[in-house]
Amino acid sequence: MKKKIILIVLVASINGLFAQSNTNTPYSLFGLGVENKTSTGGLTGLGNTGIAQSNPFEINILNPASLGNIVQKSFLYEFGLNGTYSTLKTSNSSETTNNGNISHIAIAFPLSKDWGMSIGLLPYTKTGYNIDIENAIEGSTDTYITRITGSGGLNKFYLSTGFKVAKNLSLGVDVSFLFGLIEQESLIYTGSLVSISDQNHYGGVKLKTGLQYKLPTFKKVETTIGATLELPTSLSGNQTRSSYKTTSDGAQITIEEEVKNDLDNFDLPFSYGVGITTVIDKQITTSLDYRKLLWGETDQQLSNEQYANQSIYAFGVEYVSSKNKFNYWSNIKYRVGVNYNTGFLKISNQQIDSYFVSFGLGLPMKKYSNDNFNISYSYGREGTLENKLIEENFHKITLNLNFVGKWFNKKKID
Repeated sequence: MKKKIILIVLVASINGLFAQSNTNTPYSLFGLGVENKTSTGGLTGLGNTGIAQSNPFEINILNPASLGNIVQKSFLYEFGLNGTYSTLKTSNSSETTNNGNISHIAIAFPLSKDWGMSIGLLPYTKTGYNIDIENAIEGSTDTYITRITGSGGLNKFYLSTGFKVAKNLSLGVDVSFLFGLIEQESLIYTGSLVSISDQNHYGGVKLKTGLQYKLPTFKKVETTIGATLELPTSLSGNQTRSSYKTTSDGAQITIEEEVKNDLDNFDLPFSYGVGITTVIDKQITTSLDYRKLLWGETDQQLSNEQYANQSIYAFGVEYVSSKNKFNYWSNIKYRVGVNYNTGFLKISNQQIDSYFVSFGLGLPMKKYSNDNFNISYSYGREGTLENKLIEENFHKITLNLNFVGKWFNKKKID
C-alpha cells in the first residue's frame, strides 16, 4: 500500500514540477536563469556536498558512480520540496518575496550485484524577474520606461548508472535531457503602449561521468575520494514572438502574431569536480567538494556583461550517535554545511558571487528502517550592493522524503 501511495504522489507532483513556481531574482534575467541548488537525500544539509558520498540507502545525483553501492533487492524512491523567503535590496530600497517548488523526483534500483541505475526529474534552471529600465529618447532629454518580466525555466530528466569495476573502485555515467520554456514580456510606453511577448524553447543533452575510490580503512576512519567530469554541450533554441501596439485611444494593432525564429545555441561549459568524504568510527562524516565550470571558454556574448569561470567550494559535517541502533533518538542525523560560489556572471566588472550555510536533520521514519525524513534550513546571500547592483538575502527550507523498499522479491509458495 505504501508503494502505491508514494507512486501516486510522485505522478501528481510532476504537474507541479513542470509548472515551476519559480524564483524571483533579477539575476535570472541572464542566460537560462539561476541554477537549481537543491540536492537529493540529506546532501542539502551538508552544503550540497556529495561527490564522494556513497550511502547505499540514499540517491546521490552529484556522482553516478555512487550507484555501484546500491544494496541488491532494494528500491530507493524520494521526492523533495523547498520554499524560499528572500529580501532584495538596492542602495536605497528593498522588497521581500517568497516562493516554493518541488525540488526533485527520483528513483534508484540495482540491475545486478554492484550495478545500479537511477532515473529522475528536477528543475535545472529557474527564471523569475520584474525589472523597469529607464531609457533616453534619442535627440531629447525625455526618457521612457521598459518593463521586462520573465518566468519559466528548464527541466532536467536524467538516466544514470554506476557499477563497481574493482572491490573499491566504482565508475558511473549520467545522461541528462534538458528542456523547457522561458517566457519574457517587454512593455514599452512612448505615447502608445507596445507589448512584445517571447516564448523561448530550449533543449539538448548533457553527459557526465564519475568515479569513486574507497581507500583502505585506517584506525576506524573510512575515506572515499570522488571525481566528476561534465562535457560541454550546446542547447538549441527557437522562439515564438507576438507583439502588438495599443494607441492612446485604446485601439489595438497587431505588429507580429506567433512569428517563429531560431535562437542562437546556448553553450554549457566543460566542468569538473573533486571530493573527499571521511567516516570516523561510523559516527562523524565529513565531506569536502570543489567544482570548476569553465564558462569563460564558451565565448558567449552578452550586451554589457560577460561570463566568467565559476568555482564552487563546499564543506559539510554529519553526526549520528548510533549508541543503540534499535533506539530512535540514537539514529537521528545532525548536519551542518557551508557553500561558496564565485558565480559565472560578471556585471559592471563585478562577479556575482553567493554563499549559504545550512543546518539539517535526518529523521528516521520509524524504528529499524532506512526510510528518512530529511529537513534542512539554509541562510545565504547572492549579489552585492556595490556598483549599483542588487543583493539578495534568502532563507530556505528543504523537505525531502527518502524511502527504501524491498522490490523484486519472489513470493514463496508453500
